[in-house]
Amino acid sequence: MSTSPLQEPIPVPEEGQPITQLGPREWARQNLFRTWFDTALTVVFSLILAWALYRAGRFVFFTGRWEIIDRNLTNLLVFRFPRDELWRVWTGLFVLAGTFGVAAGSAARTRDQAVAEGRVAPPEERLVLRRFGPVLLLVAVLLYFAGTLSAFLLTAGVAVVAVAARFAGYRVPPNRAGWGFAVGILGLVAAFTVILGFGGVGWDRWGGLMLTIFLAVGGITISFPIGVLLALGRRSTFPAVRVVCVGYIELIRGVPLITVLFMGAFMLGFFLPPGTETPSLETRALVALVVFTSAYVAEIVRGGLQSVPRGQIEAAYAVGLSPLRTTALIVLPQALRAVIPAMVGQFITLFKDTSLVAIIGLTELLGVSSIVTSQPDFLGQGLIFETLVFAAFVYWVGSYSMSRESQRLERRLGVGQR
Repeated sequence: MSTSPLQEPIPVPEEGQPITQLGPREWARQNLFRTWFDTALTVVFSLILAWALYRAGRFVFFTGRWEIIDRNLTNLLVFRFPRDELWRVWTGLFVLAGTFGVAAGSAARTRDQAVAEGRVAPPEERLVLRRFGPVLLLVAVLLYFAGTLSAFLLTAGVAVVAVAARFAGYRVPPNRAGWGFAVGILGLVAAFTVILGFGGVGWDRWGGLMLTIFLAVGGITISFPIGVLLALGRRSTFPAVRVVCVGYIELIRGVPLITVLFMGAFMLGFFLPPGTETPSLETRALVALVVFTSAYVAEIVRGGLQSVPRGQIEAAYAVGLSPLRTTALIVLPQALRAVIPAMVGQFITLFKDTSLVAIIGLTELLGVSSIVTSQPDFLGQGLIFETLVFAAFVYWVGSYSMSRESQRLERRLGVGQR
């Protein structure tokens, strides 16, 4: 009895033999058409996917009424930010491009040296498009809706500065590569200083995507170290420190984020000394996001701390390391490495949860997407779907990019492999 071509066994390399890269035809045969059931599933889901792509493409290129995005692009990006002060935003982007380019070049130099020494595997070049493709697509969409030469030239200038800074950072000696991270942090501080300082524009006039990114970046940057300290405090041998950390974590994790946002917006002033000026609503929202996210980061880090074998801690004590140095050099690096997927997942959640600040009166990207449909030219035309699709696309690009960077970092550190 002859064997069907779809049921022929796929040769599997024996132990110790190198695994050869499958071509497209062999890969499809092994993964999509191996049995008659796999073939049926492939055909059915291919038809569903083709239908979904057809409907999506028809809406995007033919039936969608994108005039509302075209005329409100600046509102969606910055909302109430003064138009005559937009040069501050562009200057901040140039600063970020330069400093992050130096940091990226320095990191690339360190990685290439590690590859040359055989300490890490070489990166997969084919992942470059998957890594930057969504961001480039978002930039192309924004430039299309902007439709001005000045926007194109400024964006090209930011790209040129980033590329030039990366080449400059690649020339940083490997023993100074640690400065790259400091340069990146300095760039963030400098960008915010350009926008806020020297008679700049306060947070109370920020909105749209700019406010969303500010809340997300600020929340991630501040909640991470606080969460790590809370996780260490929960494992502390001092009862007072442990009780306070456990109480904070369990209390905050048992309360919805919306409740924390309301408490930050309306009750934060009660915890300040008498006569102290109440912070702006944006600051109170950021404090609420940090308070909420720190508790979840603490539990994620605690799981990583529990994964470190007790024998390594005892060995560190045996060679004379203090508890502080043992935690900093032995325990914490392994714990953070083990929880990268969960940590980035929490940060992606924070990025998407910034949309909830609309309930306390802030107008971030999703809030602006709803407001612009109430303009007289678009009232009652049912264009909310177009604005929500645009907002969803921006959120997807941010979330996908964070996920790809997380996977890239996991591959470099060998998470799940060694």
